[in-house]
Amino acid sequence: MEIFLNKRAMRQVRLSVADAIADGEIDALREDLVSVFSDDDIEEIERRIDSGDFYDFITEILEEWSGEDLDELMELLETQLADADVDLKYTAPENDDSEEEEVVEAEETEAELVVEESDDDL
Repeated sequence: MEIFLNKRAMRQVRLSVADAIADGEIDALREDLVSVFSDDDIEEIERRIDSGDFYDFITEILEEWSGEDLDELMELLETQLADADVDLKYTAPENDDSEEEEVVEAEETEAELVVEESDDDL
């Protein structure tokens, strides 16, 4: 089975990890991790894991996580899912940032062009 987490899901996880690291609280992170998977994905994962409970599965991963960075957490998640024959694929967070920056830069350039065109009309 293959699961793909899109950019929006990874952005949510990245922000939640940052909050968990800053606050030292993982409850919101646990909820956010669960929420990035579809109901169908969760059902299939629950069929494949020993505990049969996805929430407990995520809790165990978070207990094993050092609480220091996103890469380690994603590696733990990938490893545990691989043990259940689930291949997790996602956009790496650093790639996500650069693409967001490119979009913002393009939007700023567009906005500047619109302002310049407006000035010329005067």
